[in-house]
Amino acid sequence: MANAYGLIEVSGVVAAVDALDIMCKTAEVHLSTWERRLGGRLVTLIVEGSVSACNEAVEAALERCIKKPVSWGVIPNPHEEIVRMVEFSAKRWKKKWAEAQAKQKVEEEDDPKKDSYLYTV
Repeated sequence: MANAYGLIEVSGVVAAVDALDIMCKTAEVHLSTWERRLGGRLVTLIVEGSVSACNEAVEAALERCIKKPVSWGVIPNPHEEIVRMVEFSAKRWKKKWAEAQAKQKVEEEDDPKKDSYLYTV
């Protein structure tokens, strides 16, 4: 269970990646999950860490993100229902990530260039 969740909702995927980069480099937090709505025009990032780290990360993203976040917050000591909701969301994108990795591995195995010296250089 997380000590805290830091949440940022920002307009656009590029701004969301920028915000996540800022948060992870500023404090000891890691991405728990993310949600994309309105075709990627609105992205919610949820990072996990200590209360102070989440506060520091969210404040840094508010100050330095390329777009001003639409909304933000920190949830210290989240209720078990919040934790369950975040874990459910994380399972969806982690499953898609694993499927994409498996598909990429199969494609690489079928690639006739994989044994070529020039391909590995």
